[in-house]
Amino acid sequence: MRMSFLLLCAAARGTTAFNLPSLSASQLRSSSLRSVTTTRLHSTSSDSSDFDYDLLVIGGGSGGVRASRIASGHGAKVALLETKLSHGVDPYYSAIGGTCVNVGCVPKKLMVFASRYPGEIREMEGYGWKGASEGTFDWKVFLDNKNKEITRLNNVYQNFVLKNAGVQVIEARGTLTGPNSIQVHTTATGESSTLTAKNILIAVGGWPFKPDIPGIEHAITSNEIFYLEEQPKRMVVVGGGFIALEFATIMDGLGTDVTLMYRGDLFLRGFDDDMRTHLKEEMENNSGIDLKFNTDPKEIRKQDDGSFLVIDQDGNEVECDSILYATGRKGKIDGLNLESAGVHTENSFIPVNEYSQTNVPSIYAVGDVTDRIALTPVALMEGHRLADTVFGGMDRPVDHEFVASTVFTTPEIGTVGYSEQEAVEKYGDIDVYKNRFRAMKHSFPQSETYSLFKLIVESKTQRVVGCHVATDGAGEMVQGVAIAIKMGATKEDFDNTIGIHPTSAEELVTMRTPSYYYRDGQKVDKLE
Repeated sequence: MRMSFLLLCAAARGTTAFNLPSLSASQLRSSSLRSVTTTRLHSTSSDSSDFDYDLLVIGGGSGGVRASRIASGHGAKVALLETKLSHGVDPYYSAIGGTCVNVGCVPKKLMVFASRYPGEIREMEGYGWKGASEGTFDWKVFLDNKNKEITRLNNVYQNFVLKNAGVQVIEARGTLTGPNSIQVHTTATGESSTLTAKNILIAVGGWPFKPDIPGIEHAITSNEIFYLEEQPKRMVVVGGGFIALEFATIMDGLGTDVTLMYRGDLFLRGFDDDMRTHLKEEMENNSGIDLKFNTDPKEIRKQDDGSFLVIDQDGNEVECDSILYATGRKGKIDGLNLESAGVHTENSFIPVNEYSQTNVPSIYAVGDVTDRIALTPVALMEGHRLADTVFGGMDRPVDHEFVASTVFTTPEIGTVGYSEQEAVEKYGDIDVYKNRFRAMKHSFPQSETYSLFKLIVESKTQRVVGCHVATDGAGEMVQGVAIAIKMGATKEDFDNTIGIHPTSAEELVTMRTPSYYYRDGQKVDKLE
């Protein structure tokens, strides 16, 4: 089951809105429980009066903020540590609100909106509008307006979401000194003190990963792109996940000459293969992006004029003004001193059980640092359920099945449930419905822009177990479909639903005949 971002939503201190390597359904299910014994959550035996707080949270991203607010609502005494309360470049990029608000979903989506206006304008003549032109994109104006919006959101998180909920917000970095204690390093003064808590939550999120190749210091990531002083005229984007794809299409739409390099045969590994192929075709036909598959940069050289050469494994060279690496993320655990409390880690991530509890009973973790599903809404769910369980007297394990997501490329890909390949592996017998067509909006001005709709149905129960859509506004569309699929809707339920005409979305309730089937894991075109 594909649980994508993108781009990018998440939280640097609770989830990341950005890209971790794509995971299959089986990987997602197994990773969520690895190495930690499942137990019903309970607070430690010590009385809360023995500690300064009932809950101390390290990280003010999506997961940390949600857990803090809900726990406080249940009557807990809560403090949240975040290194910065306002966004900016050095030294952390992120701030209160996490990756999503500062260098993830929110500013990325604003860039997506900006990048799509030229495509709209190109189709205007077909609708009778004469003399329309794309104009000139002003990078500095956009960044100034973006910065004002992120500043506004930083203030909302600190002074409304958290303080109104009774959460004490401390601008400081936290370091564990034991299972119930944190050394607090105040950002403004550099002074240190120690706070104790009955329960500690680690929600520090993830951080972009760059490989160790010559010249990698010249490459930027999804952090720095939001603060570039000038728009690059030529950019190389390296990676094949949704962050790489999103930024490639964004920068192309804004007028940058983009080359996308990916070491594999086809990008978006872990997504449905038809969606991957469809996006590749649309990018080839309707964008200026130069797609280079099976291409792995081995060196970056800075030239005398300030430009760069990206040299691949075969010695081919591409000249550019900026190189963006989007090749995965790691957990942001450096400096947490997890070993002092005996917290187990795997690579840079913290394994937890289905209640987000680590191997240390008093310490929990949510969001990207747990390497489950790197999406903002998932971190919100994890933080909320943790607070309900520990402080609200409920039994609410996490639920990672049928998580909807969107890749904010052009066209968008919206997805929920199992891909065709995963459904065959899980169920053996499935029915596949799909249709590729030109939406009315694009067919009228004679644009060669196509949509692809696909439903995966488990044959025995006729339950819809996968929905994959590549079209304008796919994310808005699939969010509604996800409710039905999460509730267990069958193909008959879809068929009994009256469509809205004329819309592209009505395709979801008008596909009557399977395109093909799988029986005992084997594809067949017709049933005898």
